[in-house]
Amino acid sequence: MQTLNYTEVDVFSDEPYRGNALAVVHGADSLSTEQMQQFANWTNLSETTFLLAPTVPEADYRVRIFTASEEFPFAGHPTLGSAKAWLDAGGTVRPDGTVVQECAAGLVRIRVSGELLAFEAPPLTRYEAVAADVVDRIARVLEVPRNHILDASWLVNGPRWIGVRLASAEAVLALRPDPAALGNLEIGVVGPCPAGAQTQFEVRAFCGGDAVWEDPVTGSLNAGLARWLVGTGIAPPQYVASQGTVLGRLGRVHIKADDGAIWVGGHVTPCVAGTVRL
Repeated sequence: MQTLNYTEVDVFSDEPYRGNALAVVHGADSLSTEQMQQFANWTNLSETTFLLAPTVPEADYRVRIFTASEEFPFAGHPTLGSAKAWLDAGGTVRPDGTVVQECAAGLVRIRVSGELLAFEAPPLTRYEAVAADVVDRIARVLEVPRNHILDASWLVNGPRWIGVRLASAEAVLALRPDPAALGNLEIGVVGPCPAGAQTQFEVRAFCGGDAVWEDPVTGSLNAGLARWLVGTGIAPPQYVASQGTVLGRLGRVHIKADDGAIWVGGHVTPCVAGTVRL
């Protein structure tokens, strides 16, 4: 066994323990895939990441992202959390205010603006309307009448999200889905907040299979939702979404559409620092 530096950070919240936790193992180049997966299974967090030396000169560091049961090519809150952990361990922001992360999905740019970090959302690999029978199934999972679903779209960017739009944030918060009916679906639900609210949209994420049932705050989902909502004129080019409310969290996701790119940002709060034997 070897001793490696280890941190846990809270992503999408400036208040500790109110966002989405991420475990980060530093200097993990000597670990095998099997060791990484086993440790991610042991932490039992939605994701655990491993920081490694980059393999291309354009990147500042490389990251591998694991859930308790599989490796992801990309995920949002692990991207921001890993960047913060890398910076806190001595990494340096480039002169243009960015950090470049290498992951299985390619190179991801991250803007650093004071305490706010934002990643450039990768392209959607599947972006199309959802078949009617699948929408019918989603209505049964969410336990809502079919006509309450205003629209639905595939928003695949690593995770296999299906975005579902409801009429209001109130309707999103009132959902009491049936986890047994979810199967392998990954459903992200969004609805607009009332005028004058602190945030413009309320978001919830429900994951099937071996993943976590309801994710507290989800960067990849919000990236896909932003591409969809801004692209269809439902959302303005810049807005803030809240997520995790039902779970007692205060997740805040900052969205900005800029020259065709979608930037997904939030605060990252360090919570735990130490070492781990692997």
